[in-house]
Amino acid sequence: MASSSCFLLFTAILTLVSWQAVAFDPSPLHDFCVADNSSHVLVNGFVCKDPEVVTAEDFFLAAKLDMPRDTKMSKVGSNVTLINVMKLPGLNTLGISLACIDYAPLGENPPHTHPRATEILTVLEGTLYVGFVTSNTDNKLFSKVLNQGDVFVFPQGLIHFQFNPNPYKPAVAIAALSSQNPGAITIANAVFGSKPMISDDVLAKAFQVEKKIVDWLQAQFWADNHN
Repeated sequence: MASSSCFLLFTAILTLVSWQAVAFDPSPLHDFCVADNSSHVLVNGFVCKDPEVVTAEDFFLAAKLDMPRDTKMSKVGSNVTLINVMKLPGLNTLGISLACIDYAPLGENPPHTHPRATEILTVLEGTLYVGFVTSNTDNKLFSKVLNQGDVFVFPQGLIHFQFNPNPYKPAVAIAALSSQNPGAITIANAVFGSKPMISDDVLAKAFQVEKKIVDWLQAQFWADNHN
């Protein structure tokens, strides 16, 4: 009986530890834990600033999201303004961040993933064609044309995109993400613009194309549309 009880206790502890291990953002244990960006202590997230020196400014950012961003300098015709814990220290441990995306006519936020967050996107202006692709082996595309005021969810870790199909008018969207630091992996940039480069033998076989096509793609300038 004692052995059985010990086994159950061990299983319960293991389950608890495993649950904590898969929690991406540290859960708040206080009203707030403003990030202390001056600390050199390495933790999963950021060390808390002394609450006695926290001010309202730690929860505020004059982001000027009402002002259109420049999309002309972007090869993909979009500009992503991310408000995460690095820009707004008060977000630390709260498990949320925000992004404002400006799209030029025919601009896109190219296929990418957020490894640490689910995203919910709202169209503020214009029209967007959006979608995400499920994991192997189905790789099923879920897509929708969104108009002003429409909302769409991109599940955590899945490849997704947004495209402005209007050749004359820009579009604007705002997104909430379920992490203080959601991360972004733009597929084309990661595959063809990695440093150092992935072997063209590997990519030629993966994409079933000639190596000269891979070499040409790797020679392009893979710019980031985030700021």
